Amino acid sequence: MSGTQDATHFEDLPLDALPLDAWHRARGARMVGFAGYHMPIQYDGIMAEHSWTREHAGLFDVSHMGQLTFSGEGVDEALEHILPSDIKGLKPFRQRYSMLLDAEGGILDDLMVSRLGNEAFDGADIYMVVNGATKYDDIGWIIEHLPDAVVMNHMADQALLALQGPEAGDALAALIPETADLLFMQSGLFTWRGVQLWISRSGYTGEDGFEISIPADDVTLLADALCELPQVKPIGLGARDSLRLEAGLPLYGHDLSPAVSTIGADLGFAIQKRRREEGGFIGHARVMKELADGPGARRVGLKIEGRLPAREGATIHIGATQVGEVTSGGFAPSVGAPIAMGWVSLPHSAQGTALEIEVRGKRIAAVVAPMPFVPHRYRRKA
Repeated sequence: MSGTQDATHFEDLPLDALPLDAWHRARGARMVGFAGYHMPIQYDGIMAEHSWTREHAGLFDVSHMGQLTFSGEGVDEALEHILPSDIKGLKPFRQRYSMLLDAEGGILDDLMVSRLGNEAFDGADIYMVVNGATKYDDIGWIIEHLPDAVVMNHMADQALLALQGPEAGDALAALIPETADLLFMQSGLFTWRGVQLWISRSGYTGEDGFEISIPADDVTLLADALCELPQVKPIGLGARDSLRLEAGLPLYGHDLSPAVSTIGADLGFAIQKRRREEGGFIGHARVMKELADGPGARRVGLKIEGRLPAREGATIHIGATQVGEVTSGGFAPSVGAPIAMGWVSLPHSAQGTALEIEVRGKRIAAVVAPMPFVPHRYRRKA
């Protein structure tokens, strides 16, 4: 759920500094303006950082994301009105991927939602992480649709780190041994050097890993401790984007937007059976219509012939007919070839369909491919 989102509505605002701003600069990060913040795009180079994360463990600063908590009478019912996922069935220390939908069923944002426990975050009931570039719009939308009895808190004083890669589990366990017991999409409250951390086993790279919420005042100490471990290096937004593309994970503001639907985006898994049957959430009518009739277009993976990458906005064709558009694309270091993600009209979206993409005035061959491009390596129950 998290990534390099479109930040166009921040362009006229001054950029804020992340809690780790000086830490990034001291390590040679190249900083860019993104989602209202100065953020590290790379340290040693995107290709090297991508490969390190696939082989070892990378530390990402995602403190630009919005961290929210919810509490009060009727909180589950209130959130089931604005989210299409099963909140009532969400057990303590578990989390789910979900979305905010508008009245027409378009996607306003994608997000992660967790059931808290152990009096985390002052005893709140639900914890939610939303995308950085949309967080203030999300907060406004949520407030508009929450009843007065439910209280939402934007935790602007919390930082968020993501530790990702096949060696992430061993690395974090070296500092906090209890985290070794977490499985994919499980969460918990942990203490490290007297500091409380809310940690989930999740992430945005397709690798095993964790997302760690920590008070901003303490995040430098934790980042230092993690990067002192031989498995861990700091990684920038550039590699985060190439990693998530290989993992087939959509990026809000690019692959997802209010113009597209949950079913077409292949995110129907986030709407559990009870919610489909009972409805009651904003955007339910479009979800049910597309489940019954099929969407007009689908989000698909694209493998590209040759070495020339296709970027966002490139048009997709069959003969003289445009049938879609690329929404994310680039060279995939782990695949050794360019790949892309895009929306293609339903009749031409089947795996194996031969297409052409227009790049720099010429057509390049592509084929609809299964996603992920690189297998997920989440730590699940045996």
